[in-house]
Amino acid sequence: MELGLAGKTALITGGSKGIGLETARALAREGVKVLICARRDTALAEAARDITATTQMQVETHGLDVTKVEQIEALPGVVREKLGRIDILVNNAGTGTYKPFLEVTDEELVYGMAINFFAQFRICQRIVPMMIAQGGGRIVNVSGETGIMTLNPPFLSSCTGPAKSAEIRFSKVLANELAPHNIRVNCVIPGFINTPERFAKWEREMAKRKLSPEEAARERALWSRNQGTRDTRWGTPEEIANLIVFAVSDAASYINGAELVADNAMDKS
Repeated sequence: MELGLAGKTALITGGSKGIGLETARALAREGVKVLICARRDTALAEAARDITATTQMQVETHGLDVTKVEQIEALPGVVREKLGRIDILVNNAGTGTYKPFLEVTDEELVYGMAINFFAQFRICQRIVPMMIAQGGGRIVNVSGETGIMTLNPPFLSSCTGPAKSAEIRFSKVLANELAPHNIRVNCVIPGFINTPERFAKWEREMAKRKLSPEEAARERALWSRNQGTRDTRWGTPEEIANLIVFAVSDAASYINGAELVADNAMDKS
């Protein structure tokens, strides 16, 4: 299948690990010049070296905290300097808060909206004018399963779920508004993805301790059964990256404003 991505440019937030890292790697393999953004310069440098080693493509990096408006304001200038133009935007940065409703602090509530929905809105608002000026582009906003369903413990989502739902609705509305400008917008919704940082955050907030590898495997199996996913394996960042790459490719030219769910038939009833 011809994806038509060679020679394109891409900006990926949350690009130093997990889904963002693997999306950057997959795009680089297709000949895309990639700019990865994340908060930690050390992690960015390590990710760039890793991608270059496996793809032979040079990777650009930029330190970015997506909760800081002033840093988002500077993004267009960074893109012009490091990429020249912007064909693809992947809004991947985000996180979850796994706490009971009554334990969520106001600071966590505000931060959850800022790093998830507000970041996607603000970044699109700064990058879209560049896409309009050049005649088009492709955007993928990465949401999560808490945006479309209620999860059983331990993934309590009274804080995260509303932010993820907003990302989904925002993507559909934006796709409709930007279609006349040849800009496609889709929302990728991953299910349970086995990334170390996500599991570590759950351990801090809910388990209150670090689990052994054996305990972690048992907990993941239990969560799957609780969600009706048949005690099946969790997804990998690479599998979500493949979906994102397809969504921004010429092969997906008629897919716009879609909710692209990848959760191995998780029970949403």
